[in-house]
Amino acid sequence: MKTDLIVVCGPTASGKSALAVQLAKKLDSAVVSADSIAIYKDLYIGTAKPSKEEMDGVSHYLIDFVDSDKDFTVAEYSEAARKVVDGLIAAGKTPILCGGTGYYIESVLYDLSYGNCPKNDEIRSKLEDIYQKEGVKKLHEMLREVDEESYLKLHENDVVRVIRALEIFYATGNKKSLIVDKKTPRYNYKAFTIEHDRASLYERINLRVDKMFDDGLKNEVVKLLEGGLSKDCQSMQAIGYKEVVEGLERGYDDESIKELIKRNTRRYAKRQITYFKRLENLTVLKPDYDVELIVKELNNG
Repeated sequence: MKTDLIVVCGPTASGKSALAVQLAKKLDSAVVSADSIAIYKDLYIGTAKPSKEEMDGVSHYLIDFVDSDKDFTVAEYSEAARKVVDGLIAAGKTPILCGGTGYYIESVLYDLSYGNCPKNDEIRSKLEDIYQKEGVKKLHEMLREVDEESYLKLHENDVVRVIRALEIFYATGNKKSLIVDKKTPRYNYKAFTIEHDRASLYERINLRVDKMFDDGLKNEVVKLLEGGLSKDCQSMQAIGYKEVVEGLERGYDDESIKELIKRNTRRYAKRQITYFKRLENLTVLKPDYDVELIVKELNNG
């Protein structure tokens, strides 16, 4: 069966972007970003967006897509990403969906049943009203009170699923975490991740954070705040940005801020590794992978 879509996923600093570009060039295709921070405009250094040189002439979609002061839900991402993916497929291309935001990737790959619990418009309307008035953090905290397992599993920016989990609980008294979702694939896809030993990955993360500071991450954050971007914006909750804000408020020196970012990035990378291990159709690559061999295997089905 023909592969509709290729996924390149995994932890931060693992080399996803480079692999995605190589595959896109070999397959004469394009990269669709699945990164919940790279999607924002005006945030550059701390997002590790691929540079023009790193893109190497390959078209990249959904980078610098949303204004930095806007909230952006996974449902909005899914709609935008699937529009691009479907357009590329219609043009005879095999899109490369690349990123480390697991719930973004799954929102494209699967249509979820949410346990087949009937929709309750009255409850959903009340929850959406809370979201509009008090924000997603309030909803996420509400979920923790009634279903901690779902709270831990769902990122707060995954507004649709957070609301749905609350809706299920308030409508039925059952926890969403105890309901088995039916995942219906939208595409015939193959996924790849690059596996580094833990020490090597952490060293790559540490070097990346050092480079971000050398490139002016702290100044970037200061300019964003001075330009009127609120520290409470969704975009500023990203690792790298929120630690700089905390450091500025508490008077940390640069080394302390860097160590905080490195620690939080390492912890996030561990969660990413765990998340993607359960992705179906996943091939684990070594850092010395042969892209020609990967393409050959893809072409052979």
